[in-house]
Amino acid sequence: MSNFTNKIDFVAFAVVRNANPNGDPLNGNRPRENYDGYGEISDVCLKRKIRNRLQDMGEKIFVQSDERCDDGKNSLSDRAKENKKIAEAMKAKDKELYAKVACEEWIDVRSFGQVFAFKDAEKSGVSVGVRGPVSIHSAVSLSPIDIHTMQITKSVNSETKDKKSSDTMGSKHSVSFAVYEIKGSINHQLATKTGFSDEDAEKMKEAIRTLFENDASSARPDGSMEIKRLYWFKHNCPNGQYSSAKVHQSVNIVTNKENPKAFEDYDIALIPLEGLEVEIIED
Repeated sequence: MSNFTNKIDFVAFAVVRNANPNGDPLNGNRPRENYDGYGEISDVCLKRKIRNRLQDMGEKIFVQSDERCDDGKNSLSDRAKENKKIAEAMKAKDKELYAKVACEEWIDVRSFGQVFAFKDAEKSGVSVGVRGPVSIHSAVSLSPIDIHTMQITKSVNSETKDKKSSDTMGSKHSVSFAVYEIKGSINHQLATKTGFSDEDAEKMKEAIRTLFENDASSARPDGSMEIKRLYWFKHNCPNGQYSSAKVHQSVNIVTNKENPKAFEDYDIALIPLEGLEVEIIED
């Protein structure tokens, strides 16, 4: 596996149609929005989807969803202790070896980092922190979102009863239409520490490009969410020619309609930065 050569920044645009991209559990699972009415998708949600895509691509993932568990482990502690080298490092209290083995074993650890705080057989335990090179912002919609609420009912018995129970009322929320901007970066210095490579960066790019594949649910029907465009900026030096903020701001967005209903209702243009290579992936 090669080393990670130069810094990378990226900007992606996700289109949402009649779906709930990220429900807020403290607000009746309504789609997340800020105080100005713009929709949000948390960075934690985005990383979960990236992990799922990497797992679909055959990569080993440490932080797995319960329904996607592929090794029979019921907890992160069990998954970590199953690795013999990690168990030895834990017993020897060797934090550097512990982090090195974890980064080599799981792509999400060497990408996003991880905090390992598990007890050993003597109940003393060890705490190891890994800082990952891939950072992702919370996604924000380009315009304020319109949330549609549908009242639904459950009219069947959950358990056997003498007679049918009364209908249970509920609500289902969705965003009618929105375009979300996803921004992120890959840091060279941290990539060197975790062993994140150029090959890993290509896998990350593919995971972001196909972010919503195999992600269907009642709240997100198949085809209701897609990555419409991805800008992948590769600098020509390890520390980068420009700051990530400057690179992200080089993607200029203008609304050409008062009430956007399609991706084409936004004029998204790239302001070239001298010497900065960019790959643009459509659809």
